[in-house]
Amino acid sequence: MGVHVALGLAVALGAFVQGSIGFGIAVVAAPFIVVWAPDLMPVAMLVASLAVPVVQLVHGPREIAWRPLTWAIIGRVLFTPVGVWVVAAFSVHVIAGLVGVLLLLTVAVSLTRVRIHATAGNAFASGAVAGISATAASIGGPFFALVLQHETPVRVRSTLSWFFVIGSAISLAGLAIGGRVDSASLRAGLLWIPFAVAGYAAAGPARRLLSSGRLRIAVLAFCTVAGTFVIIRALAA
Repeated sequence: MGVHVALGLAVALGAFVQGSIGFGIAVVAAPFIVVWAPDLMPVAMLVASLAVPVVQLVHGPREIAWRPLTWAIIGRVLFTPVGVWVVAAFSVHVIAGLVGVLLLLTVAVSLTRVRIHATAGNAFASGAVAGISATAASIGGPFFALVLQHETPVRVRSTLSWFFVIGSAISLAGLAIGGRVDSASLRAGLLWIPFAVAGYAAAGPARRLLSSGRLRIAVLAFCTVAGTFVIIRALAA
């Protein structure tokens, strides 16, 4: 129980980040879970991470970029079975390392003169990558967030909330069909939900400080730090 509570604090920190910039709960918490309780990945993280977007959609402002969201969801649906296969074929450390590399590559592209916009093709590609990475490692938000990086902060957070709710449900259903969902992971995920809600609630002041420009910088910086950290932890395992 002590380990689960400690990991709940990591979930709360991740929820604070997600409440601020629109994503981040899994990127922050998943590396700790991989180290201390790898058997709980990715199911427990997917269950706990559902709390934040649900709260956002119920209580927060809603301004949805429906077209890119639709294409991202289509990509996620089509590629979720690949993520289920990855969970069965590789260890959580290998999966985490690959996700970290993808994060850094995506950031590198966004920093070049090639501007990533919320086109149908970019949204579909980000959803496809998320279908694999979120199902395998519970980390999928950063890829779609980078596609939305030029949108307003409210639009980014609201659109990502729908993406997380629908996408996490799809990933959990795929894992259940593939026989990868167990009761211990479900219990841990449910235990972490109050931590996630508390972390999101604490992020209110941070949300008010982030303009569009600051949000883009925060997204890119956080993805870089998270990707580097995930790779280091995977190599050290």
